[in-house]
Amino acid sequence: MNETWVTLVGNAATPVDFRETATGPTARFRMAVTPRRWDREKQLWADGRTSFYTVWAWRTLAANLAGSVSVGEPLVVHGRLKVREEERDGAWKTFVDIEATAVGHDLTKGTAAFRRVLKGEPALTDTAHRQKQAKERASVT
Repeated sequence: MNETWVTLVGNAATPVDFRETATGPTARFRMAVTPRRWDREKQLWADGRTSFYTVWAWRTLAANLAGSVSVGEPLVVHGRLKVREEERDGAWKTFVDIEATAVGHDLTKGTAAFRRVLKGEPALTDTAHRQKQAKERASVT
């Protein structure tokens, strides 16, 4: 089967919406991608028109997204491109979705600390992870 694979570089535009479903965890969020172009006449960088994509993830990736991604963070998303049309309010609208197979922070914009999640262990939110680290440090001293 032919599929279109894409890699997006942009920013999380909405919080991750995480849900437990009968078929397993699912997560989605909107991602903003704004191209930058060099304007020769003005001799500076100019932003192009921002495109928005809905990123979908399932199972472990969904749980890890919920514990790792916040609005505004720079991300790299790789996955299958899905374009769908729906009728809403009497008009046809086009939606562009990405079924993510990999998501990570864009390290050209900052640093990240990787935390491996052990099989069967729930993913922790950043706040929960910091609280766990603080408890571990307190028990050592």
